[in-house]
Amino acid sequence: MISSVLPTYARAPLSFVRGEGPWLIEEGGDRYLDLGAGIAVCLLGHAHPALVKALEDQGRLLWHTSNLYRIPNQEALAARLVEATFADTVFFTNSGTEAIECAVKMARKHFSAKGEPERFRIISFEGSFHGRSAAAIAAAGSEKMVKGFGPVLPGFDVLPFGDRDALLAAIGPETAAILIEPIQGEGGIRVVPAETLRELRALCDQHGMLLILDEIQCGLGRTGKLFHHEWAGITPDIMTIAKGIGGGFPLGACLATEAAASGMGLGTHGSTYGGNPLACAIGLAVMDEVGAPGFLDAVSRTAGRLRQGLEGLVAAHPTVFEAVRGEGLMLGLKCVVPNTDVVGAGYGAHVLVVGAAENVVRLLPPLNLTEAEVDEGLRRLDAAASAIERAAANVVEPAE
Repeated sequence: MISSVLPTYARAPLSFVRGEGPWLIEEGGDRYLDLGAGIAVCLLGHAHPALVKALEDQGRLLWHTSNLYRIPNQEALAARLVEATFADTVFFTNSGTEAIECAVKMARKHFSAKGEPERFRIISFEGSFHGRSAAAIAAAGSEKMVKGFGPVLPGFDVLPFGDRDALLAAIGPETAAILIEPIQGEGGIRVVPAETLRELRALCDQHGMLLILDEIQCGLGRTGKLFHHEWAGITPDIMTIAKGIGGGFPLGACLATEAAASGMGLGTHGSTYGGNPLACAIGLAVMDEVGAPGFLDAVSRTAGRLRQGLEGLVAAHPTVFEAVRGEGLMLGLKCVVPNTDVVGAGYGAHVLVVGAAENVVRLLPPLNLTEAEVDEGLRRLDAAASAIERAAANVVEPAE
């Protein structure tokens, strides 16, 4: 008999009732250090006072009106994002998947409005994850994502990650855009080199294409800049964000230049909930915190301490860990043992990490971790690795 909740998740045997900063507390009182932050969502930890205040204050005034009317909080948050980024305009959504849908529609509409409807193809890359809608799974292209869901939405050319020759060969007269995550999250914390991002920008300029960056997981300060592409000194034409922008409240956005968004006139796109007063009040509070003087510098210092400690773990446990990947506070441990063993041992050590492809576990902690919390996380990961080693040592090999 099917469960009342559609059984699409392989859930851990944990249930949390409260959160405090980087800690999650079970009903019985056990505390877990959350180094996954709801998959890079709770970038200020759980129950951050500024976000709680924004939620309570706005919740007493007005939650929702729909986009039939002006929404001052939405206008204020859009202005903040425009001021802080390359963008001229913002469309608000409830999730990263919806932001990707907007980006795909925007890119295609851009060329259709210019009288070039034949330019609709979008180049994307293997190992990517852009969500689970029809367009998003087509952009990822993996069998795991698309199998059983009927005809895949056409118009995506999914290329091997890092294959420059394949990229150059794929660009043609029908190519509208390149869509890429500057750091693949679900794909195993695979970082796109800065020089590659610069070349993608140059290729888009050369061929009149749009560059779409998916910063849903790597954006909002996670790598020590407000957005990761800033490290490469480039700007996209369109960028999708979500996760951290709401600090745990459902909120996403599609940011664009005026030129890229030129086809998106009245009635071309919409959302009932997207950018409602409650979500945008929290988004403004997030921007206040991340934009505070010294915040991003502190992220870089914390990231350096965490990475140094993880390198030490790799050296201390070579039968468990192979290497450290990533940038800033978007880090991965490439595992020797199955990454599911590491996640499970983490439960035993009361530390939460997140699995990814290529046998990697991700560390996506709140950006405001203290030095003491970093050190405690490393101690618990060390305990998890030691537990795995002890279990392996106690395995009795069968007789020949």
